[in-house]
Amino acid sequence: MGDWNDAFTGLHGASRITVTDRTAPWTGRLVSQRSRTYGMALCSGGQERVIRDTRHIKADPRGTYELLVPLAGTAWVEQGASSGEIRPGVMALCDIDRPLSFAHDDDFRSISLIVPGSGVAGRSVAVAREPQVIDGGSGLGRVIRTMVSTLQEEREQLSEASFDLACDRLLDLLCLAAEGAGDSAPAGQRATVEAEIRRYVSRHACDDDLDVVGIARALGWSARYIQQVLQAAGTTSRDLIRRERLHLARTRLGSAGWAGHSIARIAHSCGFGSHASFSTAFRKEFGMSPRDARPDALPQPGDPR
Repeated sequence: MGDWNDAFTGLHGASRITVTDRTAPWTGRLVSQRSRTYGMALCSGGQERVIRDTRHIKADPRGTYELLVPLAGTAWVEQGASSGEIRPGVMALCDIDRPLSFAHDDDFRSISLIVPGSGVAGRSVAVAREPQVIDGGSGLGRVIRTMVSTLQEEREQLSEASFDLACDRLLDLLCLAAEGAGDSAPAGQRATVEAEIRRYVSRHACDDDLDVVGIARALGWSARYIQQVLQAAGTTSRDLIRRERLHLARTRLGSAGWAGHSIARIAHSCGFGSHASFSTAFRKEFGMSPRDARPDALPQPGDPR
């Protein structure tokens, strides 16, 4: 039992673990994997009650949330004013740095996904506020439950980077499901995410391969989430990238530092592969040709007349 206590508290944080019969052989089993950001544990057997109170939290703060995904049996979870029974098809998301009580019987088997609290708060302030019970029997909840089980089974085949990337996607979906938004991006966080997207596109506008997949990977969101946020803002990733590149090109066309470069060279430097398509888009955006945007509208060597 002592080894179990050490393993359990090492993974989930300091807590008090009690069992009905301390003389009986312990049947609990814990298999875990950790990266620098995420953790996952498969736990089975052993009737117990776990209490993590303010004293434990003060001594061993974790800054994490745990998604409890039951595979068999039932458990009872209580945190703050929220309490309830979880079983296969019902999942719970709890803040490990808030007082928590958790109890289960011998037949309980579950997977715990350990995620950073900053990742939850960054995606949804509403979800971070209180414990969440998520229906894993259908829709997005079922997708999450299946992904968690598959990730646990395949974890040894994944590099740390791949494991973290999969957990990133799971956390995206988890916050969507917890907010009851289905396939919609959390409304409360859209403005912040949109600002992050615009900053990233502004910094990387000249990258030839800039697209929604690259933006999503860099910011730690799913491509679908990025598309939803931009759609809510009245634009698309393609339009945002094109517009940012056009404004950068206009700045360079009017800059003395770029006076010696042709329009075609400036267009290419801003991520445009075709001079003709650049000229068409530039005229549509600004109501003038690229040549008209140059100081005194004087053609430069290599510019079309």
